[in-house]
Amino acid sequence: MAAGSYQYEGNELILFQQAHKWKKYFAAQLIPCISGRVLEVGAGLGATTQLLYNGKASDWLLLEPDASMCEVLQTKIKDGNLPALCRVQTGTIDLLDEKFDTIIYIDVLEHIRKDREELFKAASLLNPGGHLLVLSPAFPHLYSPFDKAIGHYRRYTRRSLGQLAPASLRLIRCRYYDSFGYLAALANKVFLRQQYPGIRQVLFWDRWLIPLSRIIDQLLFHLFGKSILAVWKKGATD
Repeated sequence: MAAGSYQYEGNELILFQQAHKWKKYFAAQLIPCISGRVLEVGAGLGATTQLLYNGKASDWLLLEPDASMCEVLQTKIKDGNLPALCRVQTGTIDLLDEKFDTIIYIDVLEHIRKDREELFKAASLLNPGGHLLVLSPAFPHLYSPFDKAIGHYRRYTRRSLGQLAPASLRLIRCRYYDSFGYLAALANKVFLRQQYPGIRQVLFWDRWLIPLSRIIDQLLFHLFGKSILAVWKKGATD
């Protein structure tokens, strides 16, 4: 894919900016793993950067294939709405040859056709002891018109996601999150068949279902959920 040739499908980045409780929920699981030189793949509009920045990064590369979104990111850095240590590059991971301590994919890997090749490349860019963090939609049977409309190639299970990364990475966590969101997604798949949720539905899910999910997820030991989160750590040697 040539740098700047990609244009993002869908408008859920703007729609789900309102999901503050959900963002805080998954961010709490990832922030302790973020430090040093950070690569955020598919940085979008910068909402994830604002959420995950914890003051422990020495450098933060925002990699985004959509050139128009890169312009937005540059403006946000200039205006002080993103940390000054952030820098922006248009394109994909294939263009990189520098090393990182943390590599982040938040709702991105499912948009990439060759996901295994992507994670092998990411692993090659990780420093020893570094972390690879992935959050993606869970369970193929939940794949819906909404997934198709926004360019998702797939949804993952713990098995399918856990097996993607090379042997140089050790999987230290792979769990489902948002059990009530799973039920809502299943209802949409079977009954509503909506291509896009409305803002009221997003706010209802975020304000009322996410607090319930935070409780039930723990009680059920993260057995199912709308999303899946995986954390890998690179060994001292390849």
